[in-house]
Amino acid sequence: MSGSRYAFSELPIAPIFIDAVYESGGSTKLDHEPISKLLPKTGNRGGFRVTKRADNKTLPAYIVLYSTFTELEWPDSFYPETGILKYYGDNRQAGTDLHSTHKNGNKYLRDIFKWLNDDVKREDIPPFFVFQYAGKSMDARFLGIAAPGNITISPDQELIALWRTKNGMRFQNYEAHFTILDTGSEAISREWLQALINNHDNNLSLAPNAWKSFIYKGRMGIKPLAAPKLQVSPDKRQQMPISNNDIALVNCVRKHYQDNPCGFEKCAAKLVQMMDSNFFSFELTRPWRDGGRDALGQYRIGQNTSKLYIDCALEAKCYSESSAVGIKQTSRLISRIKHRQFGILVTTSYLNSQAYREIVEDKHPILIITAKDIAAILHNHGLNEISALKHWLNGLEK
Repeated sequence: MSGSRYAFSELPIAPIFIDAVYESGGSTKLDHEPISKLLPKTGNRGGFRVTKRADNKTLPAYIVLYSTFTELEWPDSFYPETGILKYYGDNRQAGTDLHSTHKNGNKYLRDIFKWLNDDVKREDIPPFFVFQYAGKSMDARFLGIAAPGNITISPDQELIALWRTKNGMRFQNYEAHFTILDTGSEAISREWLQALINNHDNNLSLAPNAWKSFIYKGRMGIKPLAAPKLQVSPDKRQQMPISNNDIALVNCVRKHYQDNPCGFEKCAAKLVQMMDSNFFSFELTRPWRDGGRDALGQYRIGQNTSKLYIDCALEAKCYSESSAVGIKQTSRLISRIKHRQFGILVTTSYLNSQAYREIVEDKHPILIITAKDIAAILHNHGLNEISALKHWLNGLEK
């Protein structure tokens, strides 16, 4: 059943369930790695592992995507509420062509997303088996079967080549969007795995219905495994950056505005727009008695022929890591939200438990962006080095 754990000795015959954990052999040696024992003919290292078809060695039977979801420069993301998986390709060092990687991962991504638009080649698209580091030794958690693409994302945004800078050098890598499919509560058929390798022409007769729907209908056949999250109040640790790099990025922002706390509002508005391009038209309002001031903006919903514009009020707090945003600050924002508006609170710190709990339990329409979120936004826009971040911050003042 889902949520189970399977010992290393059980892996060759263990059922493959969503959210099940597959244990390693107790050491860090590669022959104790669990995924290669669980899935036939799968490699035992790397985030992108291709198993090839017997009838055509140039084509993949299936692909394993493995991630810790903690890498700084390329922060893979999984959103269980929507089933969306954002995964970065395997060109992660400067001096290498986008498609000339050791395991050809980016080349496979390029071809597979191209096949997504071809009714004939779509049958050659391999299922992606997604695993996450489970927190102990080399244990791995199975997140599900992913299809390339997502019905909520424009096709031209499903696979995009991004420039990044590392150690002062620029290079490109892919950002790919997948959807974890709703395959139901049954285990993944091992007969299907064997057919994908050895009898590909007939594999669909053994495939989960969700995979068949995708192959037959393409994007329109994608049925995501959406699991709405229960509303809880995250603690300080969950709102603050953990890695040294992320801590340094947020500290850089704090230091830049230490003598100009009101200047942080402009930065906060820009961060919100970087997070979601549907935010626009932010204008700073007059200062308030407590030294802060807000911005008013709009959020755009809809397409060219029909759009809605929803007003939002932003409040920004450039606080130290030891100073929490409390009830006083959140209550002020809540009281100033007008009918059919929502609020945005941006802070370089975190919300204390009472303030966060009140927002969640009373269902106030407040979007909360904490220090950890700020670091993620900066990473997603290539501002992952202090020199680049300082240049960007200075540019905001022009």
